[in-house]
Amino acid sequence: MNLLVVGAGEMGRWFARTVAAGTPDPPTVAFTDTDPSAAREAAARLSEDSTDARAVPSDADGPFDVVCFAVPIPSVESVVPAYADRADRALVDVSGVMGPAVDAMAAAGPDLERVSLHPLFAAARAPGNVAVVADAPGPVTDELRAALADAGNDTFETTAREHDRAMETVQARAHAAVLAFGLAAEPVPDEFGTPVSEALFDVLGTVTGNDPGVYADIQAAFDGADSVAAAASRVADADRETFEALYRDADAALQPVADGDGSENGGADGESP
Repeated sequence: MNLLVVGAGEMGRWFARTVAAGTPDPPTVAFTDTDPSAAREAAARLSEDSTDARAVPSDADGPFDVVCFAVPIPSVESVVPAYADRADRALVDVSGVMGPAVDAMAAAGPDLERVSLHPLFAAARAPGNVAVVADAPGPVTDELRAALADAGNDTFETTAREHDRAMETVQARAHAAVLAFGLAAEPVPDEFGTPVSEALFDVLGTVTGNDPGVYADIQAAFDGADSVAAAASRVADADRETFEALYRDADAALQPVADGDGSENGGADGESP
């Protein structure tokens, strides 16, 4: 397999490394990036694992069996058509937004296999849950998915609409709530910590330990932050009776979510910046 990874950042490197380790016949990997030094570094790191990897310029010709898009969310709709013609067999993405990615890949590569993937974790926390929209699956993308599973990831199928709607809560709302707590919190001695406050400070450290630009892209891509602000205002303005009602309403968020087939699940457990 000959793989081109467009975007030599954290998730592009994770995808290439995972596929290289999990496929029976390791692929040759090419990285390209708007920052050529990032592509060179990614290729050098992967080569240390005995994988045939190299950096290529942005205008390098194909063909490649697979092109993987690992670019920031705002770039998906412009980058996919710019590189799709270099793929002979399959297009995949790990951008984190699925509606625009699926649509862009379908328009640019209607005759190719196409799968959108979203690892619901930072690469340093791999393995974890990986959401999959199999828009046009086939043997090549099946091999890629098998490599992710062999690495210990739990892949599950969804739809682009279901995924993007879920991200409004598990990313946009969650990040907004955690950052708002960090902005409102004041320093206190450690001995005053409670289980709730300690957990919140731990999560705040997880969120603020990443690239703020990635979180800004998430907030711009998915609705949800405004509803967190509105909910906080309701709590702040509530009298005792209203507060108790809101408290009970909040508890309802812990209830399992019914799947389309009537079964229940507690949702995915993972974090991706």
